[in-house]
Amino acid sequence: MSRTLWQGSALIGAMSRKVVRHRVERGELLRIRRGVYADGPADEEDQLRALFLQLPAESVLARQSAARRQGFGVLREDAVHIQLPQTVARPRLPGVAVHHAVLPLPEPVMVDGIPCVPPARCAVDLARTVRRIDALPVLDAALRTGLVTPDHLLAEVGRHRGLRGVCQARQLVPYADGRAECRQESQLRLVLVDGGLPVPEPQIWVPDEAGVPLYRLDLGYRKRRVGIEYDGVSHLDRDRLRHDRARMNWLAAQGWAVRYFTDRDLYRRPGHVVQTVAALLCP
Repeated sequence: MSRTLWQGSALIGAMSRKVVRHRVERGELLRIRRGVYADGPADEEDQLRALFLQLPAESVLARQSAARRQGFGVLREDAVHIQLPQTVARPRLPGVAVHHAVLPLPEPVMVDGIPCVPPARCAVDLARTVRRIDALPVLDAALRTGLVTPDHLLAEVGRHRGLRGVCQARQLVPYADGRAECRQESQLRLVLVDGGLPVPEPQIWVPDEAGVPLYRLDLGYRKRRVGIEYDGVSHLDRDRLRHDRARMNWLAAQGWAVRYFTDRDLYRRPGHVVQTVAALLCP
């Protein structure tokens, strides 16, 4: 439930400092940020609304924060990321990362009352500034929301021409695929592409004899009947393990060679991932 928020100046205009202090002491008002009060305990959404009461009027939510709010927040959010025009001084607030926009700021997108950098701009800003292994998951997730298309991303990359990291974004946009369902799937796909292998297809459905889709693979090469799976925490459940065993046996009977990789394979020995899949594609 959203709380009613007041700035201290508005409260003092409506009642005396003594009354405000008394209501705070009684718990009728809670200070959630310096100079901003609420009529009860504030949740994360209230905290964000309170922050925007302290920020310059030109502020927009950006980077990981805007991506999360628009449905493609696959990266850890270590602070609230804000973008401002170059001409506006950076405010210094705890827990806030302020970025000056190099390009003119487009018209913001309002998401539940908070102005955000538009999704295509946000996705490309991240794709050119984060690690390569994290950039493709952002682009995939942005496409998955349906808020942007590959053409939107290409156009945005063009507008970023000459900026730091834009070459990385330009290289990765053609590989972006909204069918990817999690960050690790996107990263596995990138590891294989960077390892010189053909681009694997995300989320392959394998049909039964009647042509009815029966099992789905995270990644694969349909013509070669090679499947690639990311083994995450969800695969540790006993019922899930039984299902996976039946699925693996059925796929093997249909001539599919499936290999499973963990976070250790993905992040610590990507070369092993490439070699294992390459051996199946080129026996």
